[in-house]
Amino acid sequence: MDNKHVLAPDDVLRHEFNRWADQGKGEEMEAHHADITHKTLQIMELRPGERVLDLGCGAGWATRLLARMVGEGPEGFGQVVGLDISDEMIRRARAASRDFENIMYVWGSAGQIPWEENFFDKVLSVESFYYYPDQDRVLAELFRIMAPKGRLFILINLYRDNPYTLRWKDELKVPVHARSIEEYVQLLQAHAFQEVEARQVPDSTPSPETYSGRWFKNVDELNDFKRIGALLLMARKPDVRNPGPAYTIY
Repeated sequence: MDNKHVLAPDDVLRHEFNRWADQGKGEEMEAHHADITHKTLQIMELRPGERVLDLGCGAGWATRLLARMVGEGPEGFGQVVGLDISDEMIRRARAASRDFENIMYVWGSAGQIPWEENFFDKVLSVESFYYYPDQDRVLAELFRIMAPKGRLFILINLYRDNPYTLRWKDELKVPVHARSIEEYVQLLQAHAFQEVEARQVPDSTPSPETYSGRWFKNVDELNDFKRIGALLLMARKPDVRNPGPAYTIY
């Protein structure tokens, strides 16, 4: 079998989400996920001066929300880093964030985060975690780059306990994970995260009187999907420091 044209998993994601970027879907995500994201931001208890990672930042709409909340204050000048596998999403995010001095966008893989150990006070990931081919590797990387006692917030709509979302699984052009709430809690605990908590966040945006989209049979199904809500996973890194990489001095 000729494997010359078989793409690595990260390259598959990059190609697909570059296509999404060209179609303007990165910017559309704000309208689709604003309600559940704003509710999550309140739960995060963000403070000025904190260092935050927006994992899977897309076009940067949530990154900019974070940057406003951790900007200059009595505790210092907070910094937000947006990371995405799509170089086109990163380009669009940078273009839309020129007025922000406390945002940096980085093109890279969630499985090999290009950042130093023990740095981020908080990590937010909105609607991206189920795309990562190796979620174990991603959690190990997050544990590495998070500061001791740092807090992790993963917000996802696609999970087994909201069966409506499983309809998307076969339509997406990239593989996804569809775990249950219990499986996700066990996964975080297996990676030594503490205070692991799962919460379902309902979507309070008003629905149209009639539904004409492709994902739901009628508006009653749409409302039921919103009532069940997205899954918010929360966890804390214990009070430990990861060792830095070993360097050889010549």
